[in-house]
Amino acid sequence: MAEKLVIVESPAKANTISKFLGKGYKIVASVGHVRDLPKSQIGIDIEKQFEPKYITIRGKGEIIAKLKKEAKNAKKIYLATDPDREGEAISWHLAHLLKLDSEEECRITFNEITKNAVKNALKSPRKIDMSLVNAQQARRILDRIVGYKISPLLWKKVKKGLSAGRVQSVATRLICDREEEIENFVPDEYWSITAELKKEKDKTTFNAKFYGAGKKKIELKNEEEVNKVLDEIKKEKFVVGKIKKAEKKKSPVAPFITSTMQQDASRKLGFTSKKTMIVAQQLYEGIDIKGIGTTGLITYIRTDSTRISDEALEQTKSYIEKKYGKEYLSNEKRVYKSKSKAQDAHECIRPTDVNVQPDDIKDSLSRDQYRLYKLIWERFVASQMASAIYDTVSVDINAGEYLFKGRGSTIKFKGFLVLYQESQDNEEEEENAILPELSEGEVLEKKNIIPKQHFTQPPPRYTEATLVKALEERGIGRPSTYAPIISTIQSRGYVVKESKVLLPTELGKIVNDIMKTCFPEIVDIEFTVQMEKKLDDIEEGDKEWVEIIQNFYNQFVPMLKEAEEKIGNIEVPDEVTDEICEKCGRNMVIKMGRYGKFLACPGFPECRNAKPLLEDAGVTCPKCKGKVYVKKTKKGKKYLGCENNPKCDFMTWEKPAGENCPKCGNFLTKKYSGKKAQFKCSNEECDFTKVGEDKNKKE
Repeated sequence: MAEKLVIVESPAKANTISKFLGKGYKIVASVGHVRDLPKSQIGIDIEKQFEPKYITIRGKGEIIAKLKKEAKNAKKIYLATDPDREGEAISWHLAHLLKLDSEEECRITFNEITKNAVKNALKSPRKIDMSLVNAQQARRILDRIVGYKISPLLWKKVKKGLSAGRVQSVATRLICDREEEIENFVPDEYWSITAELKKEKDKTTFNAKFYGAGKKKIELKNEEEVNKVLDEIKKEKFVVGKIKKAEKKKSPVAPFITSTMQQDASRKLGFTSKKTMIVAQQLYEGIDIKGIGTTGLITYIRTDSTRISDEALEQTKSYIEKKYGKEYLSNEKRVYKSKSKAQDAHECIRPTDVNVQPDDIKDSLSRDQYRLYKLIWERFVASQMASAIYDTVSVDINAGEYLFKGRGSTIKFKGFLVLYQESQDNEEEEENAILPELSEGEVLEKKNIIPKQHFTQPPPRYTEATLVKALEERGIGRPSTYAPIISTIQSRGYVVKESKVLLPTELGKIVNDIMKTCFPEIVDIEFTVQMEKKLDDIEEGDKEWVEIIQNFYNQFVPMLKEAEEKIGNIEVPDEVTDEICEKCGRNMVIKMGRYGKFLACPGFPECRNAKPLLEDAGVTCPKCKGKVYVKKTKKGKKYLGCENNPKCDFMTWEKPAGENCPKCGNFLTKKYSGKKAQFKCSNEECDFTKVGEDKNKKE
């Protein structure tokens, strides 16, 4: 009989911890929540101060029976669920089912699943923190009230199966509002003038951009203004004016928190937020590493704190000095500011042991685990390295009364850039031009003058990375909610992802309009932010959860009644296609199902014909000359396949290149390897290949 029972949420976590503790411990998993509100009803007694009616989750009976049996035989029980609101709530539900005393010091937490962290946690158990539990309950009840009161209204007025969520509706609004901005955007014309210049007897040219006249900046708005400048500088000499040289420092960015990890994994690895969190959870819960054993590789992954423990800091400094040299160490302790109300009991997302280098354990990790661990490891180590140093030069070049400016920079000391370069959304290539040695009064040779017309661009559509950034910056949601929010608005059919950007569907726009008209506060960004702050106040023990819910409900009920009377029945028209139903001859329409869009006959229920919606790839099959479609695997990965499958087995993972093979005439495919595009013929019997343009120059 085990004297001590440790209960965690996941079997993977249980497996890792069992390797650290001796024979006197039994480690079991609850496999997530064991109790929840019922799905079939609202599950809240509004008349009794919003008392939640928890029930055992269907399918958990066997697990609960096992937990009760193990608890009965144990002398001491430790609840070791995750160190956040959700984890605290799971522990509270477990304590209720196992009939533990509310004063029992049974709760242990750790931010990393390593031997030392687990053993230290066992030395200082505490009581369950009811402030954390109440904050989780308040969020759950708020979301339940919104979802279970508004959703039936949407079923009745718009379409059966629709639902509304408190935070998800705000995320949908952000995407709809951005689309409206783009649709209403009126571009403004502007021009630039670039002078290609060189020193006498020097072959190398450099660029200088038109600035204005004297010290006054001039915006060139049309061709007439540009031609005026061009005419006036035709006969002018380009003379070097003021030269300013400076040393510029670039500091590393903070180690990852949940939102920045999701953003960088999206930009650099192409991961969805959901995939990032799944892979990160695996790294956190523990991997069996050759020569090390099973251990958690990273700290807790749901955090908005950039704090670093003193132990981790000293270990990292020692690693940097040994690996790169003392000059690569930051002169001062780098402390990164967390946002207000961040859960500073947590740390940033970092490797549990910085000496476990990604390439050393690559063979023990899956490809996705390796890539994400490498990203986390490099970002963290770089955060404690010295700044990069650039030598910069700015040159004023006079052409008569007009002023051009040339800028250049060279890297003097790479510092943290030897390891990690932060990526940005919609980033443009930095100008790192190297200017020749110039002196004031020097006359330059004019090689070319290039005028160029530009138009202002509308704001970009949200990607998963930029939506997470927008939610975090506005204070909407919390680290644990970003990935579920994005998954939910897509699964409901309110938003679709095309070419990495998020677009509102017609249904999403209709539901958003209803929410904005009838429930303005629910989808009001500031209202949502204030509600998040109130949930934080409950967590801190500063406010009572029932009072917060009651105040919200008092505002919500009148809005609900008014909406019932105001909204008429709204029909969402199906998108008609050119595809003809082979059973009855009608034009088929696009419907949205639980697995995405599909083609259906509008004659339902008389005609029940339905089939997958396939995107025409615009090329013909190299084997049978049939149409080639863009298809998806069960896991959602895209590939090209022939319309005559299974008779024709043609398929490829590569995209069409938009050109045909010069040898056999079949279409070429394209994929990127490093920075170069690799072209090859889709016909297996043809050996034509070629290397294409630089990846950075592709559209």
